[in-house]
Amino acid sequence: MAKKIDEDALAEAYDRALALEKAGDVDAAVKAYEEVLAIDPEDHGGAAVRIASMGRGETPTKAPDAYVETLFDQHAEVFEDVLAEQLGYHVPMMVRQRLQELNLGPFKRMLDLGCGTGLTGGALRDLCEDMTGLDISENMVEIAHEKELYETLFVAEVEDFLDDNDEDPFDLITATDVLPYLGALEPLFFGAAENLNPGGLFIFSSEELPEAEAKGQPYMVGPHQRFLHSAAYISDRLAATGFELVEMREINVRMQEGHPSPGHLVIARLG
Repeated sequence: MAKKIDEDALAEAYDRALALEKAGDVDAAVKAYEEVLAIDPEDHGGAAVRIASMGRGETPTKAPDAYVETLFDQHAEVFEDVLAEQLGYHVPMMVRQRLQELNLGPFKRMLDLGCGTGLTGGALRDLCEDMTGLDISENMVEIAHEKELYETLFVAEVEDFLDDNDEDPFDLITATDVLPYLGALEPLFFGAAENLNPGGLFIFSSEELPEAEAKGQPYMVGPHQRFLHSAAYISDRLAATGFELVEMREINVRMQEGHPSPGHLVIARLG
Protein backbone atom coordinates (compact mmCIF):
# COMPACT_ATOMS: atom_id res chain seq x y z
CA MET A 1 0.00 0.00 0.00
CA ALA A 2 1.32 3.44 -0.95
CA LYS A 3 2.28 5.48 2.08
CA LYS A 4 0.24 8.60 2.64
CA ILE A 5 2.00 11.78 1.60
CA ASP A 6 2.38 14.53 4.20
CA GLU A 7 0.81 17.26 2.05
CA ASP A 8 1.80 20.13 4.36
CA ALA A 9 5.46 19.07 4.53
CA LEU A 10 5.45 18.54 0.75
CA ALA A 11 3.99 21.99 0.03
CA GLU A 12 6.47 23.63 2.41
CA ALA A 13 9.48 21.86 0.87
CA TYR A 14 8.32 22.54 -2.69
CA ASP A 15 7.62 26.24 -2.08
CA ARG A 16 11.02 26.57 -0.39
CA ALA A 17 12.73 24.81 -3.30
CA LEU A 18 11.01 27.08 -5.87
CA ALA A 19 12.00 30.20 -3.91
CA LEU A 20 15.63 29.06 -3.67
CA GLU A 21 15.70 28.20 -7.37
CA LYS A 22 14.28 31.62 -8.23
CA ALA A 23 16.88 33.27 -6.00
CA GLY A 24 19.62 31.42 -7.88
CA ASP A 25 20.82 29.36 -4.91
CA VAL A 26 21.22 26.14 -6.88
CA ASP A 27 22.83 24.02 -4.15
CA ALA A 28 20.12 24.81 -1.59
CA ALA A 29 17.36 24.45 -4.21
CA VAL A 30 18.61 20.98 -5.21
CA LYS A 31 18.72 19.96 -1.55
CA ALA A 32 15.14 21.18 -1.07
CA TYR A 33 13.95 19.34 -4.20
CA GLU A 34 15.62 16.20 -2.85
CA GLU A 35 13.51 16.65 0.32
CA VAL A 36 10.45 16.93 -1.95
CA LEU A 37 11.37 13.62 -3.60
CA ALA A 38 11.85 11.94 -0.22
CA ILE A 39 8.32 12.98 0.83
CA ASP A 40 6.77 12.19 -2.58
CA PRO A 41 8.82 9.50 -4.39
CA GLU A 42 6.30 9.36 -7.30
CA ASP A 43 7.21 13.02 -7.92
CA HIS A 44 3.87 14.66 -8.69
CA GLY A 45 5.60 18.05 -8.71
CA GLY A 46 8.38 17.18 -11.16
CA ALA A 47 11.27 17.76 -8.72
CA ALA A 48 13.55 15.42 -10.69
CA VAL A 49 13.19 17.42 -13.93
CA ARG A 50 13.68 20.67 -12.02
CA ILE A 51 16.95 19.37 -10.57
CA ALA A 52 18.04 18.32 -14.08
CA SER A 53 17.02 21.69 -15.55
CA MET A 54 19.50 23.32 -13.15
CA GLY A 55 22.23 21.05 -14.54
CA ARG A 56 22.45 18.79 -11.49
CA GLY A 57 21.93 15.09 -10.93
CA GLU A 58 21.33 12.46 -13.57
CA THR A 59 19.17 13.48 -16.51
CA PRO A 60 16.02 11.35 -16.14
CA THR A 61 15.02 9.19 -19.14
CA LYS A 62 11.55 10.77 -19.01
CA ALA A 63 9.42 13.09 -16.90
CA PRO A 64 7.71 11.19 -14.05
CA ASP A 65 4.26 9.88 -15.03
CA ALA A 66 2.70 11.32 -11.85
CA TYR A 67 4.09 14.76 -12.73
CA VAL A 68 2.81 14.75 -16.34
CA GLU A 69 -0.60 13.46 -15.26
CA THR A 70 -0.91 16.08 -12.49
CA LEU A 71 0.30 18.90 -14.74
CA PHE A 72 -2.24 18.20 -17.48
CA ASP A 73 -5.11 17.31 -15.14
CA GLN A 74 -4.65 20.72 -13.48
CA HIS A 75 -4.50 22.64 -16.77
CA ALA A 76 -7.11 20.73 -18.80
CA GLU A 77 -9.84 23.38 -18.59
CA VAL A 78 -7.62 26.26 -19.73
CA PHE A 79 -5.25 24.18 -21.87
CA GLU A 80 -6.34 25.33 -25.33
CA ASP A 81 -6.53 29.02 -24.42
CA VAL A 82 -3.07 28.95 -22.85
CA LEU A 83 -1.50 27.05 -25.76
CA ALA A 84 -3.04 29.04 -28.58
CA GLU A 85 -3.25 32.51 -27.04
CA GLN A 86 -0.25 32.71 -24.71
CA LEU A 87 2.19 30.19 -26.19
CA GLY A 88 1.37 30.58 -29.89
CA TYR A 89 1.22 26.81 -30.36
CA HIS A 90 0.19 25.85 -33.91
CA VAL A 91 1.90 22.48 -34.43
CA PRO A 92 -1.34 20.55 -35.25
CA MET A 93 -2.08 22.90 -38.17
CA MET A 94 1.57 22.63 -39.31
CA VAL A 95 1.13 18.85 -39.41
CA ARG A 96 -1.97 19.20 -41.57
CA GLN A 97 -0.25 21.68 -43.88
CA ARG A 98 2.77 19.40 -44.44
CA LEU A 99 0.62 16.33 -45.09
CA GLN A 100 -1.33 18.25 -47.72
CA GLU A 101 1.74 19.84 -49.32
CA LEU A 102 3.50 16.46 -49.53
CA ASN A 103 0.34 14.78 -50.82
CA LEU A 104 0.27 12.30 -47.95
CA GLY A 105 -3.06 10.75 -46.96
CA PRO A 106 -5.93 10.27 -46.55
CA PHE A 107 -5.44 7.63 -43.84
CA LYS A 108 -7.58 4.74 -42.71
CA ARG A 109 -6.44 4.43 -39.06
CA MET A 110 -4.73 7.14 -36.99
CA LEU A 111 -3.32 7.01 -33.47
CA ASP A 112 -2.88 10.37 -31.71
CA LEU A 113 -0.39 9.95 -28.84
CA GLY A 114 -0.73 12.53 -26.07
CA CYS A 115 -3.94 13.71 -27.71
CA GLY A 116 -4.71 16.24 -24.97
CA THR A 117 -8.00 17.98 -25.68
CA GLY A 118 -7.93 16.91 -29.33
CA LEU A 119 -6.10 19.73 -31.12
CA THR A 120 -4.29 17.39 -33.55
CA GLY A 121 -7.37 15.21 -33.90
CA GLY A 122 -9.41 18.27 -34.87
CA ALA A 123 -6.79 19.42 -37.39
CA LEU A 124 -6.66 16.00 -39.12
CA ARG A 125 -10.23 14.73 -38.66
CA ASP A 126 -11.23 14.96 -42.33
CA LEU A 127 -8.01 13.19 -43.45
CA CYS A 128 -8.62 10.07 -41.31
CA GLU A 129 -11.37 7.48 -41.39
CA ASP A 130 -10.87 6.10 -37.87
CA MET A 131 -9.09 7.97 -35.06
CA THR A 132 -7.81 6.68 -31.72
CA GLY A 133 -6.55 9.14 -29.10
CA LEU A 134 -4.78 8.57 -25.81
CA ASP A 135 -3.47 10.74 -23.02
CA ILE A 136 -2.17 10.17 -19.50
CA SER A 137 -4.56 12.85 -18.19
CA GLU A 138 -8.14 11.74 -17.58
CA ASN A 139 -9.32 15.37 -17.52
CA MET A 140 -7.84 15.97 -20.98
CA VAL A 141 -9.44 12.83 -22.38
CA GLU A 142 -12.85 13.89 -20.99
CA ILE A 143 -12.62 17.18 -22.91
CA ALA A 144 -11.52 15.36 -26.08
CA HIS A 145 -14.44 12.95 -25.63
CA GLU A 146 -16.93 15.84 -25.49
CA LYS A 147 -15.74 16.99 -28.93
CA GLU A 148 -16.68 13.63 -30.50
CA LEU A 149 -13.57 13.66 -32.70
CA TYR A 150 -12.20 10.20 -31.94
CA GLU A 151 -13.78 6.79 -32.48
CA THR A 152 -11.76 5.46 -29.52
CA LEU A 153 -10.11 7.15 -26.52
CA PHE A 154 -7.82 5.73 -23.86
CA VAL A 155 -6.38 7.11 -20.62
CA ALA A 156 -2.86 5.66 -20.69
CA GLU A 157 0.85 6.44 -20.64
CA VAL A 158 2.22 6.52 -24.20
CA GLU A 159 5.03 3.95 -23.89
CA ASP A 160 2.89 1.51 -21.87
CA PHE A 161 0.08 1.72 -24.42
CA LEU A 162 2.39 1.08 -27.39
CA ASP A 163 3.93 -1.85 -25.55
CA ASP A 164 0.60 -3.47 -24.58
CA ASN A 165 -1.61 -2.64 -27.56
CA ASP A 166 -2.80 -5.58 -29.63
CA GLU A 167 -5.38 -3.78 -31.78
CA ASP A 168 -4.95 -3.55 -35.56
CA PRO A 169 -1.91 -1.49 -36.62
CA PHE A 170 -2.26 2.13 -37.70
CA ASP A 171 -1.44 4.00 -40.92
CA LEU A 172 -0.57 7.26 -39.15
CA ILE A 173 0.76 7.91 -35.64
CA THR A 174 1.10 11.49 -34.37
CA ALA A 175 2.91 12.71 -31.25
CA THR A 176 2.68 16.50 -31.07
CA ASP A 177 4.15 17.92 -27.86
CA VAL A 178 4.99 14.46 -26.45
CA LEU A 179 8.80 14.47 -26.81
CA PRO A 180 9.29 17.40 -24.37
CA TYR A 181 8.21 14.95 -21.62
CA LEU A 182 10.47 12.11 -22.79
CA GLY A 183 14.25 11.96 -22.73
CA ALA A 184 15.26 8.59 -24.19
CA LEU A 185 13.33 8.02 -27.42
CA GLU A 186 13.95 4.31 -28.07
CA PRO A 187 10.77 3.06 -26.31
CA LEU A 188 8.59 5.59 -28.19
CA PHE A 189 10.13 4.94 -31.61
CA PHE A 190 10.19 1.17 -31.17
CA GLY A 191 6.59 1.23 -29.92
CA ALA A 192 5.49 3.36 -32.88
CA ALA A 193 7.18 0.95 -35.31
CA GLU A 194 5.43 -2.02 -33.65
CA ASN A 195 2.02 -0.34 -34.05
CA LEU A 196 2.32 0.90 -37.66
CA ASN A 197 1.54 -0.82 -40.93
CA PRO A 198 4.54 -1.05 -43.32
CA GLY A 199 4.78 2.30 -45.11
CA GLY A 200 2.85 3.97 -42.27
CA LEU A 201 3.79 7.48 -41.16
CA PHE A 202 5.02 8.66 -37.77
CA ILE A 203 4.81 12.44 -37.27
CA PHE A 204 6.04 14.28 -34.19
CA SER A 205 7.40 17.57 -32.91
CA SER A 206 10.50 18.04 -30.77
CA GLU A 207 12.31 20.94 -29.12
CA GLU A 208 15.89 21.35 -30.26
CA LEU A 209 19.00 20.73 -28.24
CA PRO A 210 21.62 22.82 -30.09
CA GLU A 211 24.97 21.08 -30.70
CA ALA A 212 26.79 23.84 -28.78
CA GLU A 213 24.76 23.15 -25.62
CA ALA A 214 24.55 19.38 -26.03
CA LYS A 215 28.20 18.64 -25.14
CA GLY A 216 27.72 15.23 -26.73
CA GLN A 217 24.46 14.48 -24.88
CA PRO A 218 21.54 13.21 -27.00
CA TYR A 219 18.98 14.99 -24.80
CA MET A 220 18.74 17.17 -21.71
CA VAL A 221 16.17 19.03 -19.62
CA GLY A 222 15.95 22.65 -20.71
CA PRO A 223 15.35 25.73 -18.53
CA HIS A 224 11.55 25.28 -18.73
CA GLN A 225 11.63 21.68 -17.43
CA ARG A 226 11.01 20.32 -20.94
CA PHE A 227 13.28 17.83 -22.66
CA LEU A 228 15.35 19.06 -25.60
CA HIS A 229 16.65 16.56 -28.20
CA SER A 230 19.48 16.81 -30.70
CA ALA A 231 18.50 16.40 -34.35
CA ALA A 232 21.29 13.85 -34.82
CA TYR A 233 19.93 11.70 -31.98
CA ILE A 234 16.41 11.75 -33.46
CA SER A 235 17.68 10.77 -36.94
CA ASP A 236 19.89 8.04 -35.50
CA ARG A 237 17.14 6.50 -33.34
CA LEU A 238 14.61 6.59 -36.19
CA ALA A 239 16.99 4.73 -38.49
CA ALA A 240 17.75 2.20 -35.74
CA THR A 241 14.05 1.40 -35.33
CA GLY A 242 13.33 0.91 -39.06
CA PHE A 243 12.12 4.35 -40.10
CA GLU A 244 13.22 6.39 -43.08
CA LEU A 245 13.13 10.15 -42.70
CA VAL A 246 10.67 11.88 -45.02
CA GLU A 247 11.56 15.32 -43.67
CA MET A 248 12.78 17.15 -40.59
CA ARG A 249 11.68 20.78 -40.74
CA GLU A 250 12.83 23.54 -38.43
CA ILE A 251 9.86 25.14 -36.69
CA ASN A 252 9.06 27.37 -33.74
CA VAL A 253 7.25 24.98 -31.42
CA ARG A 254 5.84 27.67 -29.09
CA MET A 255 6.65 30.95 -27.41
CA GLN A 256 8.09 30.69 -23.90
CA GLU A 257 8.31 33.91 -21.89
CA GLY A 258 8.28 35.87 -25.13
CA HIS A 259 11.04 33.83 -26.78
CA PRO A 260 10.63 31.25 -29.55
CA SER A 261 11.30 27.59 -28.74
CA PRO A 262 13.08 26.27 -31.83
CA GLY A 263 12.44 22.67 -32.73
CA HIS A 264 11.55 20.26 -35.49
CA LEU A 265 8.52 18.79 -37.14
CA VAL A 266 9.53 15.29 -38.18
CA ILE A 267 7.81 12.98 -40.67
CA ALA A 268 9.15 9.42 -40.86
CA ARG A 269 7.95 6.40 -42.81
CA LEU A 270 8.18 2.83 -41.57
CA GLY A 271 10.28 0.80 -44.01
